[in-house]
Amino acid sequence: MSLSDYQEIRDMVSKFADSEVAPLAHDIDHNQQIPASLISKLAENGFLGSYIPEEFGGAGMDYTSYSLIVEEISRACASTGVLVSAHTSLCVWPVLAFGTEEQKKKYLPKLASGELIGCFCLSEPNAGSDAGSLTTFAEDKGDHYEITGMKNWITNGREAGLAIVFAKTTKTPNYKGISAFIVETASEGFNVIKIEDKLGIKGSSTAQIALDKIKVPKENLLGGYEKGFRVAMATLDGGRIGIASQALGIAEAAFRYARQYVTERVQFGAPLANLQGIQFILADMSTKIAASRLLIYEASRLKDLDENYTKASAQAKLFAAEAAMWIATKAVQLCGGNGYTKEYPVERYFRDAKITEIYEGTSEVQRIVIAAQELKEVK
Repeated sequence: MSLSDYQEIRDMVSKFADSEVAPLAHDIDHNQQIPASLISKLAENGFLGSYIPEEFGGAGMDYTSYSLIVEEISRACASTGVLVSAHTSLCVWPVLAFGTEEQKKKYLPKLASGELIGCFCLSEPNAGSDAGSLTTFAEDKGDHYEITGMKNWITNGREAGLAIVFAKTTKTPNYKGISAFIVETASEGFNVIKIEDKLGIKGSSTAQIALDKIKVPKENLLGGYEKGFRVAMATLDGGRIGIASQALGIAEAAFRYARQYVTERVQFGAPLANLQGIQFILADMSTKIAASRLLIYEASRLKDLDENYTKASAQAKLFAAEAAMWIATKAVQLCGGNGYTKEYPVERYFRDAKITEIYEGTSEVQRIVIAAQELKEVK
């Protein structure tokens, strides 16, 4: 795709975000739920099936286009942005990348249309960053598996109709016995038992899910027997680009608001923007945003070219997330006491930014990934 194609996509998504998403952002945060009508509009505009091929009902875009979509939607509302991100990168992508032709034909059109919203069930109460220690078990019952366990921190858990579930098929003390499954959440035994009350992205449902002897057909094994860890890690590599894009959107929103505020706010007889100290902060904000965007585009480019993007995606997420948190914090500071009230959106940007340093791999995990990739290059 050409630069003009990407600009056209950005302009289209930006208009949608400003007209359809931004006016609802405060209520989404306050009510802790994304309206079903908005999710339907996301689907109608192709945002839930952005890089699903047209043959499976998707928009047939590339991963860079998807990154632009997440960035612009997140600029308007981070909760809505992560619904799109988790659905697309954590559920659609593994089906597209590892699914059989039958699995793709059955599930991708429904994911593209929004008939099914997707989620990714890896984390557990005692298995967060250490994915190899999960205890959810899938017992072979002949023509099906029976899955039992508990999953934590599941984004889209309330809305999801389809889940990528990871479970041990052999009780090993490490990742080697993990398999991945496509699970329909309407299955008996799939129970959402808790929705977390979070600091930020409050409109995005984060669920604890109990899996009670769920029967999963053998044909819903994803990526091969005991190849689940490979599926999970590859999926998270791409998912990190989505979270980096979300962080960039939050940072851009905070920067734009703070910039406008200091231009209009008069103290000591002049706009705050006249003060050199304020100008320096704006300059740093702008530079961090530009650097984040370039890192994200590079990771997306490598993914679109089917080249190794593990290090690039970790770098993009690490930098963009920490930049978003810094920018949102400074935005609150620039708005003074007003920035600390819910009447002004910067306090929401501040709350929403923090999670980008945590989920889909903490900043510490990203540094581990980056260092490991760098050390591989030492001969």
